[in-house]
Amino acid sequence: MTVLLFALLTAALLGLLWVLRRQNRALQHLREAVLRGQPLLREESSDGGLPAWPALAETVNQLITDNTALRQQRTDQLAQLEATLGNLREAVLIVDESNYIHLANRALREIFPGARDLVNLRLELIVRSGPFLDYVRATRAGKELPREEFEIIDGANLHWIEASGAPIPSPDGKSQWALFVIHDLTSHRKLERVRRDFVANASHELRTPLSIIKGYIETLVDGHETMALEDRAKFLKTIQRHSDRLKSIIDDLLVLSRLESATPGLKFAPLTLAPFFQGLADEYRRRSAGADHEIVVTVPAEMGPVEADSDKLTQVFGNLLENALKYTSKGSRVEIGAQATMEDEIECYVRDNGAGIPAEDLPHIFERFFRVEKGRSRETGGTGLGLSIVKHIVQLHGGRVWAENRESGGLAIILRLPRQQKT
Repeated sequence: MTVLLFALLTAALLGLLWVLRRQNRALQHLREAVLRGQPLLREESSDGGLPAWPALAETVNQLITDNTALRQQRTDQLAQLEATLGNLREAVLIVDESNYIHLANRALREIFPGARDLVNLRLELIVRSGPFLDYVRATRAGKELPREEFEIIDGANLHWIEASGAPIPSPDGKSQWALFVIHDLTSHRKLERVRRDFVANASHELRTPLSIIKGYIETLVDGHETMALEDRAKFLKTIQRHSDRLKSIIDDLLVLSRLESATPGLKFAPLTLAPFFQGLADEYRRRSAGADHEIVVTVPAEMGPVEADSDKLTQVFGNLLENALKYTSKGSRVEIGAQATMEDEIECYVRDNGAGIPAEDLPHIFERFFRVEKGRSRETGGTGLGLSIVKHIVQLHGGRVWAENRESGGLAIILRLPRQQKT
């Protein structure tokens, strides 16, 4: 009797273990289906030893199907929204309750080119600006905030943006998201800074000769009756010299203004460089500044013509020759020439064997009013605008210009010009 009871209990226990194992296996299949977001497959859907299992499996499958449809609907809505907003000039940003980015159109990605794919990234990883993140949180909380400007640090770059936002419900309606329209003000701010610097520099450059002229004229007005003729003549020469300098600055400013206008008025025609450079060299040899210098022209005989505005290039190479003669000692050698580089470009240069320019100043010499030696430049009548004019004319020809210190000593200004202008 005891043996029979033990056998029955053992069989019941084994049966229970078998049922529990089937249930565990069925529940594991159900769990895997939920995790992968796909309905339970027929071969996986055993009854699990439970009468209610088919209904449970069917209910879970329906929940998985509904959840997948909702997620697909959300994805389609975001894709449709991104397609609608993608071509807008304004940047559009949508973030969720945890600051994860769910939509970033092309204009926004252009503001932050360092981050190729912004979607699903935390906003804090892209936008390093405490005030803007506070603005995002306040907007999501439903506060009515005016449009504001923010300074954004993007690595070594600095951006300025203007943002306005509004709270929006999440696709499932369970949380609050936020939508922002952002305008990139970086170029505007940089142009504004350039404008301020230009106005300040121009005002300073104009004020200096005007102050000197005013001071000398006041002295002449007050003391002309008792002033010696020699002193009066000296004052008048000083006034004349600074009047000429004032005129030079104004003339150069007008030239820059015309070059930067929508219609700079360039007239392109084929130009043979050998006779062009030779004519310039002959002209400067006859001037007092070039009489004590050696001016050499080097252009290969096979060099073909370049399509250019001869009047504007006369201004370019005239400025460069004048600088080379002005800032080198008597007896120095100045070379002007050209050489072939590629089929569609030629390289022109003006080189001297003077003292050169400090390496830290080389990147700045084409900026307006920049001078390596400020006092010396004013003494020689320089306006600080000549090389800026050179740069603008070269760029209007579709070329580029830069400066190098020569290994043998001296400075080289190098220009790359296209042989033909693009139509």
